[in-house]
Amino acid sequence: MTIRLALLRGINVGGHKQISMADLRDLLTQLGLADVRSLLQSGNLVFGATGRTSTQLERLLETEAEKRLALKTDFFVRTAKEWEDVVAHNPFRKEAARDPGHLVVMFLKHASSATRVEALQQAIKGREVVAAAGKHLYIVYPDGIGRSRLTNAVIDKQLGTRGTGRNWNTVLKVAALAAG
Repeated sequence: MTIRLALLRGINVGGHKQISMADLRDLLTQLGLADVRSLLQSGNLVFGATGRTSTQLERLLETEAEKRLALKTDFFVRTAKEWEDVVAHNPFRKEAARDPGHLVVMFLKHASSATRVEALQQAIKGREVVAAAGKHLYIVYPDGIGRSRLTNAVIDKQLGTRGTGRNWNTVLKVAALAAG
């Protein structure tokens, strides 16, 4: 059995796409996934699965969440090993230690080309700094996320794929949950 982590995009934020973590855990359990656990109310799930790829699990979860819970959102699934790599290859270690709440990892549906990442860097209007690694984008928001003009919409458009972000504190908490 492979330990997997799933992130949901844009749920329980500002009164939009409200869903309880208990309902999400129940859904995954009904789908035959094992030892389903959640963290916070923002859609962070850990579970065991066999016989399916991450992409297959994303499609299944998106389809079944919409059908059974009337929840239309993106799921981003990673293995525990992929999550460990996200933590190990953080290019902004100093920022993570100094101000982990302003370091965000965007988990992407698809890796973006170097050309698209460069276009994103050119689109930055503030002091934000980004670094891409496969299906992950690390972003430092030195002046805070709330007022930044580097929004999900800008990132999605420039990279040509959808993503969901978690701050470094949450990335580490999810890693701990996956580790047991």
